Amino acid sequence: VISNMVSGIVITYMRPFKVGDRIKMGEFLGNVIEKTPLVTRIKTSKNEVITIPNANIMTSQTVNYTSSAEAYGLVLYSVVTMGYDTPWRKVHEMLIEAGLNTPKVLQDPKPVVLQIALDDFYVQYQINVYTKEANEMANIYSELNKNIQDIFNREGFELLSPHYRAQRDGSTVT
Repeated sequence: VISNMVSGIVITYMRPFKVGDRIKMGEFLGNVIEKTPLVTRIKTSKNEVITIPNANIMTSQTVNYTSSAEAYGLVLYSVVTMGYDTPWRKVHEMLIEAGLNTPKVLQDPKPVVLQIALDDFYVQYQINVYTKEANEMANIYSELNKNIQDIFNREGFELLSPHYRAQRDGSTVT
């Protein structure tokens, strides 16, 4: 109890987060709904209320998505793998279009595509987008991935895992 109370006082003065902030603490991601001298409560996107003793907060890492989003713009990303036969410039173009078409993604700074790996059978591309809406992370990720699928299908590029083997006639894009 004493450890939690001392930690509660330290947290009050450190101000790593405030009520309403979207944070990640250990394995839990949610919004701070209550800070007391003994515990902090967060509510996840599934409406689960998690009670965390303040002493645990002092000994673990806390990521404050809300303060990052407000100060710098929060970077969200998605990874796509494509074979070496797919023109990388076209992949970049399609991913940037998907990012720009995603609601609540900032137009400036513009989305950025990184080629993060040149693996044996494919290239890994990572689309990075910026948002100020930390509370909408899950929805933005979902919309970004939908846009990626739609644009790649529209352009005739198949998002097929390189580890998947299938006999196909290749007549339709899946």
